[in-house]
Amino acid sequence: MAKYCNGESISQPSHNLSQRRQHEGNEVPPTGNLDSLFPCTHQNIQSSTSNYQEVALIGSGAYGTVYKARSCSSESFVALKKMRIPLNHEGVPNTLVREIALLKQLETFNHPNIVKLLDVCNGNRSVQDRHFTLYLVFEHVDQDLATYLERCPSPGLSPDRIKDIMYQVMQGVDFLHTNRIVHRDLKPQNILVSSNGNVKIADFGLARIYEQMNTLTTVVVTLWYRAPEILLKSSYASPVDIWSCACILAELFLRGPLFPGQSEFDQLTKIFEVIGSPLEEEWPPEVSLSWRTFESMSPPLPLSRLIPELDRDAEDLLLKTLVFDCNKRLNASQILQHPYFGEYQEFPPMYATPSSSQESSSSRSSLGSTTNCKNNHVNEIRWAR
Repeated sequence: MAKYCNGESISQPSHNLSQRRQHEGNEVPPTGNLDSLFPCTHQNIQSSTSNYQEVALIGSGAYGTVYKARSCSSESFVALKKMRIPLNHEGVPNTLVREIALLKQLETFNHPNIVKLLDVCNGNRSVQDRHFTLYLVFEHVDQDLATYLERCPSPGLSPDRIKDIMYQVMQGVDFLHTNRIVHRDLKPQNILVSSNGNVKIADFGLARIYEQMNTLTTVVVTLWYRAPEILLKSSYASPVDIWSCACILAELFLRGPLFPGQSEFDQLTKIFEVIGSPLEEEWPPEVSLSWRTFESMSPPLPLSRLIPELDRDAEDLLLKTLVFDCNKRLNASQILQHPYFGEYQEFPPMYATPSSSQESSSSRSSLGSTTNCKNNHVNEIRWAR
């Protein structure tokens, strides 16, 4: 089995959480049987208005189609994600069963910065084309971070609000990494912001499921948040999420992407223009692209010139996370202890969490009042003393 950065491996799903909870009767089933895990059926969602009522199409992507729906039992909105999964010669792939079971078990922790997976529904199976349909039911949040940032009028988010957002993101990432889940597609579109300012990571762990199942022959994902090791097609693990978080932090200040590459090569070029060319001894030996391709690049650009609004601690955090060598990047736990978040270490913020029905009914009307932009300081954080 291949080993990756920091000695971790992501070629097979990890089950430390499920092993920890076996004594509670939640052991992950050893066979590819989704029905034993998720009794919900395709008919429950598709034909019965007693469960979910489709409201609108949220969007379609490489990994499925997402609908806004209403739970008729609770009157709250949910996000309904439809996935088409290929079957193997044994039926439902065991890796899918184990990964979904792990994600279901994560919900027992009810982490405030992870979007809640409410239900998993096993849909129709097509023997002819060897696929079946899977429905994932999530809590619904009306806007993602990209929309949140776009709706904030000039001159943008305040430094304090940026710090608050990133603290919540890193809390969520630290939780995922502690349970050996690598997101691999962290970007503003996969980070949700509720009406009261709570930040939640979406699609956690699902990118790995999609890739393992080979759902699509080609997957086009935004390049701008990819770590160098992914662009080089080298081995990787949890540090790829740290790189993405650093790109997001910079984007919150810039109000635009830090590395807006148009191709994988262009993306690497833009990265090295900012952080400098890596040392030859840092270059992965197994990649086909030669280190000498980037040997003669200009000296790196100072981050303080690129992002003038950075204070000393924010700049230091970026310098320690936008690092080519994945083993030298700070991990999520270290980032939370960084001086940039120093004030939170003594008085960590606590966020009021309204019920789903309250949130869904108020989020649209209050978007403009909770952006906490530089000219609109609305603070809904309750501080723990």
